[in-house]
Amino acid sequence: MGIFGKKRAIKVLFVTSEQTEFAKAGGLGEVMFSLSRALCGIGHDARVFMPLYATIDRELFPLERTHEGLSVPTDSKDPEKNIICNIVEYMSSDKPRSPVHTYFLENQEYYEMRSNVYGYEDDRIRFALLSRGALEFLSKKSDWVPDVIVSTDWLTGWLASMLRVEYKNDPRLTSVASVFSIHNLGNQGMKVHHKFIPESERDDGVGDMPDFFSDRMGVVNSVRRAMLYADVINTVSQTHAKELLTEEFGEGLEALLRERRERLYGILNGIDYETNDPSMDTSLAKNFSTRTVDVRVENKLAIQERFGLPKNKRAFLMVIVSRFTKQKGFSLLEPVIDQFFKATGAQLIVVGTGETEIMEFFQELEKKYPTQARAHLQFSETLPHELYGGADVALIPSYFEPCGLTQMEAMRFGTVPVARRVGGLADSIVPYAPETRTGTGFLFDDFDPNALLIALTEAFVSWQHPTGWRKLMQNVMMKDFSWENSAREYEKLFRLAIRFRAEDLKKKTNNRAVNGRRIE
Repeated sequence: MGIFGKKRAIKVLFVTSEQTEFAKAGGLGEVMFSLSRALCGIGHDARVFMPLYATIDRELFPLERTHEGLSVPTDSKDPEKNIICNIVEYMSSDKPRSPVHTYFLENQEYYEMRSNVYGYEDDRIRFALLSRGALEFLSKKSDWVPDVIVSTDWLTGWLASMLRVEYKNDPRLTSVASVFSIHNLGNQGMKVHHKFIPESERDDGVGDMPDFFSDRMGVVNSVRRAMLYADVINTVSQTHAKELLTEEFGEGLEALLRERRERLYGILNGIDYETNDPSMDTSLAKNFSTRTVDVRVENKLAIQERFGLPKNKRAFLMVIVSRFTKQKGFSLLEPVIDQFFKATGAQLIVVGTGETEIMEFFQELEKKYPTQARAHLQFSETLPHELYGGADVALIPSYFEPCGLTQMEAMRFGTVPVARRVGGLADSIVPYAPETRTGTGFLFDDFDPNALLIALTEAFVSWQHPTGWRKLMQNVMMKDFSWENSAREYEKLFRLAIRFRAEDLKKKTNNRAVNGRRIE
């Protein structure tokens, strides 16, 4: 506590492979960018440590090399194998989309000479180097030391282990708390999928890291190591945190997670409310707010016209915006969509790309129902907002969904989600109750076509009552999925991690005192 009981600001360092504005290959980059900014926005000192990629625009983001000749160990037994790196810094500015204070690990061979963020045979070396480089910098060069270090997935999971093993006696780092954040448990960073590593070769997660260039590095499980050593483990929704304790979703680590379940938490990601704003979005035919949801019908007519569907404000318009993978559950749609189309006259617009089999299904659906279905089988930055600004429902029948952003973006624009009750979908959607006009969507439990059909039918029946549906649209738009809301939950998590670290250190000190006491 500070003066008058005010809590002290937390110093947080995110060690990550990507951050939007500098490098983005997936959703992780947006999380690192938005969460760190939101934490700074509520008074904390959040910073990022990441590789210096050649693609970073140095004119837009002025960088300064602040430390040269950082010697990063790659083998605890042989200092001759150290890799020499530099530290380059970006100082946050008052520009609207400025990232937070960011440290870059500079190395020509492993980062700047690569055209992509991921996809190389030596990715394990590249990101183990990033983790070790961050700790070496904090230990030897930095004037600033965080209270909490956050590592993410297999890419920087190494860090949680290194902090407690290789740096366990470092006076600058011993009290630093470690949080390991799980976004994708399926990839654990080994040369082959973890399920196919022979039992005799599996990494128990204990002890020093091997030489980065050794064959052993190919079977080191950075995720297991992070789970063993992190002060707190978190994932991107409370429901998914529970799912990870099961064999179905635990990816072989469910037993370990059950052992550490008291340190396992879930916090929903957020969305950017500035870039997801239906009152200002220039892609919409008509801007609107919760007070003017009735004008959304103009957007419906505009997208029907754009996609060549009959313009009909009384058509029940469904949309799908997604990557097309088996995880997303579109196999449930195939057995029931004919029946639903014929019974309701509904329309469906699909935007996305992915697995050929799923794309062909939507392509054939368009041919079969030329006045009801359209498939835009390409990635688009702008179409999602146009669709969410005028559609009635968004279909999200996922087999699993750790967090999900589709439902949050759709709801921000007044589109009601119809989704399976898993992961972040379960945590972000409240079932609609027509009698009280409360709730924010329609959920189903079983991974079964008929369960999806029942949920869709419930949505269609509710949509036929305009007054209730208007209230439902207002409900979904008023749901708070801002990053500020997520950041306040992370603040609690970080304070918990700091407390756990202090308690663990106290226990170790007491144990040493007991073990060292002479017995007369």
